[in-house]
Amino acid sequence: MAQKSSSTRFVLSAIVLFAVNALNFYDRHVPGALTEPIRKEFHLTDTQIGLLGSAFIWIYALIGVPLGLIADSASRKKLLAAAIVIWSSLTASAAFAHSFTMLLFSRIGVGVGEAGCAPAATSWLGDLFPPDKRSRVLALFMLGVPVGGALSFFFSGPLAQAYGWRAAMIIAAAPAVLLVPALLFLPEPDRGASEARPAPLARSSMWTILRIPTLWWIIASGALLNFSLYAVATFLPAFLSRIHGLSLASSGIAAGIIYIIGGLAGCALAGYLGDAAIRRRTDGRLRIAAMTSLAAAPLACLGVLQPAGSLLAAVIFLTLTYSLLTTYYGLVYSAIQDLVAPNQRGATMAIYFMAMYMCGASFGPLLTGRLSDFLAHRAAQLAGSATVTEAFRAVGLQQAMLIIPVLSVVLAGVLYAGSRRIVTDIAARQPVASVAAAD
Repeated sequence: MAQKSSSTRFVLSAIVLFAVNALNFYDRHVPGALTEPIRKEFHLTDTQIGLLGSAFIWIYALIGVPLGLIADSASRKKLLAAAIVIWSSLTASAAFAHSFTMLLFSRIGVGVGEAGCAPAATSWLGDLFPPDKRSRVLALFMLGVPVGGALSFFFSGPLAQAYGWRAAMIIAAAPAVLLVPALLFLPEPDRGASEARPAPLARSSMWTILRIPTLWWIIASGALLNFSLYAVATFLPAFLSRIHGLSLASSGIAAGIIYIIGGLAGCALAGYLGDAAIRRRTDGRLRIAAMTSLAAAPLACLGVLQPAGSLLAAVIFLTLTYSLLTTYYGLVYSAIQDLVAPNQRGATMAIYFMAMYMCGASFGPLLTGRLSDFLAHRAAQLAGSATVTEAFRAVGLQQAMLIIPVLSVVLAGVLYAGSRRIVTDIAARQPVASVAAAD
């Protein structure tokens, strides 16, 4: 009876934390869903649109490190609850913006709040579920990425078309009213509670963690993945509108379909393959992640290069691309949990997020937008036009998004390199942690 009650509690915790992450990414993707009305109201370039995404990421990455250290020593429940209140409030505040500067300030504030989510939640889940189940539970948690993004695209575009983009911003913050009490109701597990045998604790300093060679490969992989995925999150609805002529509502729905179908398939595949692989070989998760990244490259090319009038083909290929790329989360995040001691998980995730976001994701929206503007101007010049029309903006954005398949190939190589080192680093963890604990 007690075991059943404990199992129910674990499942409930996983569901609530999934919902928290879904809201996290819903609010993160709202500006992407509303790119076109915001751009037109404030007369923004694609570079400025990209800056909204990049500024969020810069502050998110920097604040995440101290919050990750807090997550390893203080109440993760209280940290998460405070984070939700902050990011939801700042999401809603964008509705009152009357300048680009005010929009920028609101996105920076959202970054402060959301920086506390992943380190605390992944550490919490690592203490609830044993190693041979972590791929599945972390895949469920990271399903919040495509589900939150899909719901944001599904609802924000139609809501903005019906009531204006400002109303869509306020509605995006509303679920926090229910999630904060639900989170505070959950019991928080002890650190290391899910280990098969008592896990020795280790120093949780940044320098101890950064001496793990595999982590550097994983950080590089995260930078490459998130450059692509944040470029997609920022520009996918705009891409569908410009290339395939969709309305604001229709582009949001199409983008939502790509996110929800691709994300569900990718996370389910990662959970199944990741837990099966770790029973056979320690490096299995990273090897599978390398293969799925490589397979995504040709599909991304096909999705981006579909001409106007080929919407269905574009959506199918982009959905398959997104599915393969999102297998990364369940596979690689569970590998990180295996790689470090239980009391290092929050700090490790925070360091990982800071490095990968500062080195990759922060440049995805900004450089893709900058590249789109450059290619649009070049297209206009080649056509002998003194004006960069919407048609040239479409050409520029389509060509700029070809960076995604290129980076997918590089990502596959980095993950494979990491897989060649992880066996040694996991084997070294126990004695190193024991010595640190003895000190």
